[in-house]
Amino acid sequence: MKKTVIQVAVVVVLVAAVLYGASRFTTPLTTRVAPLEAVEVREYEGEDLSSVYQFSENSIRGVQKVDIARYRLNIDGLVQNPLTFTYDDVLENYQHYKKTVILDCVEGWSVRILWEGVLVKDLLAKAGVKPEAKTVIFHAYDTYTTSFPIEYLLDNNIIMAYKMNEITMPPERGYPFALVAESKWGYKWIKWITRIELSDDVNYQGFWESRGYSNSGDLDKNFFE
Repeated sequence: MKKTVIQVAVVVVLVAAVLYGASRFTTPLTTRVAPLEAVEVREYEGEDLSSVYQFSENSIRGVQKVDIARYRLNIDGLVQNPLTFTYDDVLENYQHYKKTVILDCVEGWSVRILWEGVLVKDLLAKAGVKPEAKTVIFHAYDTYTTSFPIEYLLDNNIIMAYKMNEITMPPERGYPFALVAESKWGYKWIKWITRIELSDDVNYQGFWESRGYSNSGDLDKNFFE
């Protein structure tokens, strides 16, 4: 009888040891998993892509470092409902789109990038564009501005991007948001967007436009007037 009790005790101890050992080797595995930074893709649907770092830095005040906790995007001017968004508001409440678009700079270089973001016309629809609005003026964190006829943004799928080549846009490229102004020269691709203003001023000129660059910025035309 005494021997049987000892045998049972040994079995209990062994089972407990096995269970304890299993918990030691399983539970920490989940707690030790940590996310790694995304790696930019360099090919999409059979097309070779440029690197997000394959750009010349030519912004008017250097690279802007935006504090995302304090960041706000304002949509105002000739709208029915002026809006203010946080970064997460934009990402969480609007459909995301992606496509490859080539950026052509007046300096003579170009890059093909996979952009991901939200459509500007979706943001404008939420704000409610007033009939007298003719021009959309984009403002940047560094005070840079540029503008477009409102039809360009309402009639085309123009992206306000937050990702490039599947990674979050670096500060050098315009984080948190940059405009993918397809069919326009690079100076129309405004970075670090903070405000979208609706205006009736069809003659508004942005930073480079007021210095002699074409106001339309169309790729099929001379960029310097």
